[in-house]
Order: sequence, then C-alpha cells, then structure tokens
Amino acid sequence: MSKGKDNNKGNDKKSDRYHYSNQGKIKKDFYEKELSRLQNELVNLQYWIKSQNLRVLLIFEGRGGAGKGGVIKRIVEPLNPRDCRIVALAKPSDRERTQWYFQRYVSHLPAAGEMVIFDRSWYNRSGVEKVMGFCTDAEYREFLRSCPEFERMLVRSGIIVRKYWFSVSEEEQEIRFQERAHNPIKRWKLSDMDVVERDQWVDFSKAKDETFFYTDIEEARWHVVLSDDKRKARLNCISHILSSIPHEDITPKEVKLLPRAPQEVYQRPSRGDQNFVPEAY
Repeated sequence: MSKGKDNNKGNDKKSDRYHYSNQGKIKKDFYEKELSRLQNELVNLQYWIKSQNLRVLLIFEGRGGAGKGGVIKRIVEPLNPRDCRIVALAKPSDRERTQWYFQRYVSHLPAAGEMVIFDRSWYNRSGVEKVMGFCTDAEYREFLRSCPEFERMLVRSGIIVRKYWFSVSEEEQEIRFQERAHNPIKRWKLSDMDVVERDQWVDFSKAKDETFFYTDIEEARWHVVLSDDKRKARLNCISHILSSIPHEDITPKEVKLLPRAPQEVYQRPSRGDQNFVPEAY
C-alpha cells in the first residue's frame, strides 16, 4: 500500500460494534465504504505497477462456491483492463495434453506493467485432476516435485507471485450451490465438477493439504482467505494484496479541462438515415 497508509483505518475496537451486525457479519454501508477505499488504492497500485514495469501474478484457488469470482470482480472493477487481465482457462485441448504441463500457462504470464489474475491455475493438477483421476499418479508426483521449482523460477525472473486459497465451509458451500441450482442467472456457475465435488469433500480436502505441504514455499507462500462471509473475504483479500506489494501513490492530479475551442457549425444527419437500436426503455 502507499507508504504510511493504514489499511485498517476505522477498524479499531471502539468502533467495531458500528461495523458489524449481531451475527458478526460486516454491515453493508461499512463494507461499501471500505471497498471503495480499497479500490481507490488498487488504482494507485496499478499506476505504480505500470510506472515501475512490475509483473504481478495473483493465483486464486479454492473449492467451487468459495468466492473467488466475487473477489476477482471487485479487484478488476476499477482497473484499466489493458493492464489487468483475468486468465480462466478451459480444460486442455488434445494438443495441450501432449505439452509440458506448465506450457499453456506460460504464455499468459504478466509482461512489464501488468497484473494477471489466474482464476484457477496449474494447481488443477493437484486438485481436480488428482481427485477425479484425470492424471496418472506419476504425473501428479512429478507436478509436486516440479511446481515449487517452476514458481521459484518465476520469482527469480522478477515476477511478484501471490497465491490465495479461498476456504469455505461445507455448510456454506451447500447453501451457495443450492442458490445457484435454483437461480437461472447464476446456474452457469454450477459446473459438473462442482456437483461431483459435493460428494468428495474429504478427498478434495486431503488433496489441498498435500498440495500445501509440497508447494507452500518461502518464495511463494499460500495465503488462506476465510470466505464464509463474502464481504469479509473480499475486503481481507484486497487489503492483503495492497499491503504485500509496496507501492507509492503516483495517481495523476486532477485534470483541469479548459473551455472548449470554438467549433464550426455541424448539422447531424437525419435519424432516418441511420439504423438506431429500438428504444425499448
């Protein structure tokens, strides 16, 4: 975050009771105020990344319904999409299955001045692929050996890597899955893998624990985001990103627009000469 700035401003014990409901959930007005403040700081961070030619990679992992998408949405909302990209790859093609496992991810890594967010990443191998039997045991073991070295290479090359695991309880996940199943607007979020995952909670838990054991390295630590409360998860994750990447506030000063220069007289074409969208509203 900007030097000397306190991301927990307004969160002292004296004022906690005004920010939280009786159920311990963050109140909507406080959440929106804090989110706005953090999003302003994200814009500052983006200016800094651009000016310093930094390369930032955020890896978001977790169970289905854990809230990854909601956090990503709030991160990218205020940012320039030219310098902040979301990577959410579909299952590998037949050709990609014959490549080095990390190969299809490498082309999506950030260039100078960019922030890239992986909405799931190479950790599919030690999660879904391991549990569902989509990879061999030899491929899985090789991943656990090579992944730490691959990430060390990324960090040595100058890429700033942050890895986040969104942790949702079995009860809360079921509530979110049921909502998606019954809401046509959200039904696309309920994938076939999500349905299968409901019946293999323990297997996915063990796979995550083993993943952490081998890949929680000093150069690229895992950071767990408790996500049963969506508002808390969003604020906590964004706050951590800001605090973990040192930056200064170089946001351009307010632009003063001078009066418009005189224009020549212009006659707009007749509406009958153009094809307009019907005004249904």
